[in-house]
Amino acid sequence: MDKKTVVVGMSGGVDSSVAALLLKRQGYNVIGLFMKNWNEEDDGVCTAETDFSDVRRVSATLGIPYYTVDFSKEYMDRVFKYFIDEYSKGRTPNPDVLCNREIKFGPFKDYAKSLGADYIATGHYCGISHENGVHYLLKAKDKNKDQTYFLNQVSQEQLDGVLFPLQDLEKSEVRKIAEENGLVTAEKKDSTGICFIGERNFRQFLMNYIPANEGDIKTYDGRTLGKHYGLMYYTIGQRRGLDIGGQKGDDGRWFVIEKDLKNNVLYVAHGEEDKLFTNGLYASGFNFMPGTPSETSFKCTAKFRYRQDEQGVTVYNLGDGNVKVLFDKPQRAITEGQYCVLYDDKRCLGGGVIEKAFKTE
Repeated sequence: MDKKTVVVGMSGGVDSSVAALLLKRQGYNVIGLFMKNWNEEDDGVCTAETDFSDVRRVSATLGIPYYTVDFSKEYMDRVFKYFIDEYSKGRTPNPDVLCNREIKFGPFKDYAKSLGADYIATGHYCGISHENGVHYLLKAKDKNKDQTYFLNQVSQEQLDGVLFPLQDLEKSEVRKIAEENGLVTAEKKDSTGICFIGERNFRQFLMNYIPANEGDIKTYDGRTLGKHYGLMYYTIGQRRGLDIGGQKGDDGRWFVIEKDLKNNVLYVAHGEEDKLFTNGLYASGFNFMPGTPSETSFKCTAKFRYRQDEQGVTVYNLGDGNVKVLFDKPQRAITEGQYCVLYDDKRCLGGGVIEKAFKTE
């Protein structure tokens, strides 16, 4: 029987390197594919050249062919423009979620098919189950690395023919496998943050794309404490970088409680954080996995940012991709533009963009 071909998205990191190794061991015909999603000329400090060099070296060690493809235009049009538009509205977007839907499981998958792929695979820490044409996104064994949050917008069609070789491995096991097999990425530091910003100052980077619009930092009782650099640079609940430390209140450090875009005012408070806590949220663009539930309301758990424990919630499906989510316990600093992602015991149930948090209704 002919070997099945799997095209692996290789980033130059240890995770995708080991994913390729494991698939070759399993008897697949493995092809490596490196994506270039950002032009260095567009600013930022990506490490594409170094990463591609590591892909070449890993591929040579594994004895597999490799290719590179440039999706920088697609990334600019489908991900980065949205990223800038959201920040200009004072929201805090998550480009990694869009990158998965719009690039890695979109144009990447199409290109992989042109190379003869029967399957595609990535080094994501998550699982997948294909059952009678229905595709379930599963939590990874390594709960600290689970990346289902970033895949909450991927469609059923996009999940068809997808493999996640690392689903049953801890990160420490992945590094050990890489070291035992002489992969140059074994000790390579994990990439963090957003690729197109790299190691540079986030505020300076945004200034290249969104004009800074300074305004007042105020308290709800009308005191002006200083100037902000532009509302886009701040998030709800933020404490650091407010530059009003000389006016510390008796009740502790200041934190952001509201961004008033209409009047360009950043509101802050100190002391009790009850102003940061809400009881529910509305989300839009909801992608239910594996499909829209029959119930109009149901209980499950949810995350409102990646690094967070799951929280008990009740979900109300309002139709047209809109949901209302009530929290079992009040939640701190729910941020517009981030994703609300739902879970049951083992599966990711999808997610949507947080539009508004509320206290009581």
